[in-house]
Amino acid sequence: MKRNILFIVNPVSGIGKQKKIETILENTIDHSLLDYTVRYTERIHHGTELAREAVQQGCFDAIVAVGGDGSVNDVVSGMVGSDLALGIIPCGSGNGLARNLKIPLTPTHAVEVINRYKIAEIDTIYLNDRVVTSIAGIGFDARVARRMKQAKARGLQAYAKIILTDYPTYKEHTFRLNIDGNEIERKAWFISFANSNQFGYNTAVAPMAKLDDGLIDVCIVDRIPLLHLPLTAPLLYLNHFELSQHVEYFKAREVTVYNNEERWVNIDGEGERIGTELHFFNLRKSLRVLVP
Repeated sequence: MKRNILFIVNPVSGIGKQKKIETILENTIDHSLLDYTVRYTERIHHGTELAREAVQQGCFDAIVAVGGDGSVNDVVSGMVGSDLALGIIPCGSGNGLARNLKIPLTPTHAVEVINRYKIAEIDTIYLNDRVVTSIAGIGFDARVARRMKQAKARGLQAYAKIILTDYPTYKEHTFRLNIDGNEIERKAWFISFANSNQFGYNTAVAPMAKLDDGLIDVCIVDRIPLLHLPLTAPLLYLNHFELSQHVEYFKAREVTVYNNEERWVNIDGEGERIGTELHFFNLRKSLRVLVP
């Protein structure tokens, strides 16, 4: 019996790899094993609506997000509580979750992963009433995501331009956190709450994070002086960011932040206005994913 797959395509995601997706599917998918339908998103969070409709219809075995981490988040948000499997064809800028899962960044090879239909179970993080599949962040991280949301350009150069422009003037904030019942207060440049190990582009902000350990990796980063950047920045790419003197790590099942004054959060690469109080909770092995 054939499996039925829904592909949800973000037509404006990332750097445009998704524009030839129907041709790639026609030529690469195993038609003897899989039937498929392709739908395109038309507005913000339309992917959530399409995924929710697919769950309600009850005729699909998997939903594949064709886009970046934000597109994946949208699709997963509509699949919450279902037994459907998630597939990813990474066509975004950073593709953090796909990189962590070792899903090929070439669409044709990513479709071959779907053909093989191997399933793994990974965690998700719930933030208030939202789902985080890869990573969330507050402080400077959220500022960059918010500015990217308003920017016309995408990609690594656009991120770098915003970081270099805002870095000199952005001030640290004092955050109060409850980490598995322990209250702490820290002055931080940004704080990441990680399920996946990276932002994207192979920048491993939480190199010890595992997608199936039932824990959130909390990475608290104080302001890094310009003179220290040449030593600290490479640690992101070498999977040793935890060695920086400007980084403090915790692992936790549950975290609450009480004073996110700017109210913005980076959720899987997208800037979202959430609120001043943030409650993060890891839901272990709550998502089935197609993996290599």
